[in-house]
Amino acid sequence: MTESETDLRKELEDRLRFERLLADLSAGFVALPTDQVDRAIEDAQGRIGEALGVDRSSLFQFSAEEEMVLTHSWVRPGVQPYPPRISARERFPWATERILRGEILRFASLDELPPEAARDVETIREHGPKSTVVFPLTAGGQVFGGLAFGTLREERSWTDEVVTRLQLVADIFANTLARKRSEESLRQALDDVRRLKEQLEQEKAYLQQEVEALHGDGGITGNSPALQQVLAQVDRVAPTDATVLLLGETGTGKELLAETIHARSRRKGRVMIKVNCAALSPTLIEAELFGREKGAYTGALSRQAGRFELAHGSTLFLDEVAELPIDLQTKLLRVLQDGQFERVGGTKTLQVDVRIIAASNRDLTKAVADGKLREDLYYRLNTFPLVVPPLRERPGDIPLLTWTFAKQFGAALGKPVERIPHEVMEALQQYPWPGNVRELRNAIERAIILGESSTLRLPSGPVTEHRQPDALLPLEETERSARRAHILNVLERTGWRIRGAGGAAECLGLKPTTLEAQMKKLGIRRPA
Repeated sequence: MTESETDLRKELEDRLRFERLLADLSAGFVALPTDQVDRAIEDAQGRIGEALGVDRSSLFQFSAEEEMVLTHSWVRPGVQPYPPRISARERFPWATERILRGEILRFASLDELPPEAARDVETIREHGPKSTVVFPLTAGGQVFGGLAFGTLREERSWTDEVVTRLQLVADIFANTLARKRSEESLRQALDDVRRLKEQLEQEKAYLQQEVEALHGDGGITGNSPALQQVLAQVDRVAPTDATVLLLGETGTGKELLAETIHARSRRKGRVMIKVNCAALSPTLIEAELFGREKGAYTGALSRQAGRFELAHGSTLFLDEVAELPIDLQTKLLRVLQDGQFERVGGTKTLQVDVRIIAASNRDLTKAVADGKLREDLYYRLNTFPLVVPPLRERPGDIPLLTWTFAKQFGAALGKPVERIPHEVMEALQQYPWPGNVRELRNAIERAIILGESSTLRLPSGPVTEHRQPDALLPLEETERSARRAHILNVLERTGWRIRGAGGAAECLGLKPTTLEAQMKKLGIRRPA
């Protein structure tokens, strides 16, 4: 056999061995467990490097900061690997741009690189390779890294045949890493879901225990005769489908009482739907209540179900019902009478089975006299009126409410309350609470936030500054003084900002216009 024939035979045997190696690697990466991927890639880099006679194989991935992060590497003994991190755009600007475009880079000598790659050449000389081939790693149409093979001892050329076969290796690595990323992301998502589910279950159990411990059945706290009388009426009306009208000052807990009625009714299996009639503009309230058809007006790009449809088979709570526009009250009256209505922009009559609980802090008889509330609607809503007593009429409930809120906020803020001094409780019971239970709740929360011990102390404000009225001072004047002091305190704490989130009106539970009227009536003016 001649020398040329021997060389040819050796070349064919080397090629065959390399083909078998690639086939073996391809089979080994099929369905490979993700925890074995990294080790398998580096093992494959070593086997390919030995077969090709190269000195180093580096697999890097791009970080969010456009750094080349070395994640898998193989080097011959005595050869230094690439740095674990290197700035791609700064150190390899020319090569990085081409890799990100999906181009294969190969050079047998640094002299083959163009002049615009001068910065790249400087970095390559620093790290030693004489000849290199780099393959982009792509997944989902995006380049996320590169696979490089290089020689440091001598220069070598990269034939098309070798490049084609190494491209197959790069594709195998890219697909395997993409699958690993996907499975790890899925596993992380499932772990997050599982963790959140456990957290929600724990919080739900905790809240249920807190509600049962602090509020008992229905969430209403108190045992004063005035409150017990109201709850006795709730027990009578709740099992029926009668319309209930809740009347009382702001902050007395009308919404909570509505939830109690719903929870004791036959409709408790479905969620009670709530609407604050004062919170929506007149142009939106009709669509909010009765729904709309697509194209009913500009911006109505789809059909929308109204609150009455959502409350079918359940209870609809209409808070501040006296704030409804007078022309919309006719449509509401029809629903109350026969359960029928049409969506805005529609002609089809819909039938619903909804129980109504309405609430207002206004004098509705005066609203009727002023022409702001239809008389027939008033009588329809007034089927079973319930007057919720203000907090000043149930001072015996203040200690129980105070402990309820103290336990609630103490647990939520991580500052448990263990003691409430007698003088603090006495001050709380003597204060007239113009904002009712809501104001008391806010006062306790503020005290716990500002407190530094397990003993509840009240910060300076209307409650601590309030004194028992002189026996000769008229009651009306006493309440006026307390209301004025409280409004002034809230205005000062909010920087005299009346409107918007966190404004004085929101803190007091009043409409901005109502607060401004109260300020005028009480002679409160913003300081210059």
